[in-house]
Amino acid sequence: MSKPHKVKRFYKTVSVQPEGDGFAVCLDGRTVRTQRHVPLLAPIRQLAEEIVKEWEAQNEHIDRESMKLTALLSGALDGVENGDTGQWTEDTLKYLQSDLLCYRADEPAGLVKRQAEIWQPYLDWLQDEFDAPLIVTQTLLAKAQPSKSVDAVESQLKVMSPSVLFAVKVATAITGSAVLALAAWKGAFPIVDIFNASQVDEHFQQERWGVDDEARLREDAMRAEFLKVAEFFQLLKS
Repeated sequence: MSKPHKVKRFYKTVSVQPEGDGFAVCLDGRTVRTQRHVPLLAPIRQLAEEIVKEWEAQNEHIDRESMKLTALLSGALDGVENGDTGQWTEDTLKYLQSDLLCYRADEPAGLVKRQAEIWQPYLDWLQDEFDAPLIVTQTLLAKAQPSKSVDAVESQLKVMSPSVLFAVKVATAITGSAVLALAAWKGAFPIVDIFNASQVDEHFQQERWGVDDEARLREDAMRAEFLKVAEFFQLLKS
């Protein structure tokens, strides 16, 4: 398999410049553009300044994997250009209707207890915050969620800014749970606890059978990406 082509750093200076209703990230005075050639404009200056730090941190070659905030903002801007916001809402609602937190084990007893202790507070929060109770089941069969609850969450998604909505979609895909993604957006629980809640089953199995290197690396990568999404949420609130 051929290695991905590395792009050499081609700029000397990175800066933030007010542009229109946002703040442009500029390389040598020229606004960065996304893959769809949309100007990289952050709605909040502090977000633009953090993205500047990602570009400043590049060495001889540009490592896109180290530029998570850039990727999130670019993905949101390109998605708006492509008319994807409705699909982001639909994708998130699909996860909600088969949310990780709603499908519980019926054995062993230790896992049953742990899932209930860790997951139920998030479902209780969703009910209190959005008046959106969800049904919990111990079968693998799909369980329809109350339309009232789905509609309540949908109404929240539809009033989000495109950047927040895109980040919620990303967080949902990482965790397998729209509930956890919404909790991260609201800052309702410590962010590391939210991510760990998505790994309850995996951690239980690791305690029984041990951790292999591949699983550890995969979880570390997911955690790092999730923490960047959480940072993105916070910067959009600043």
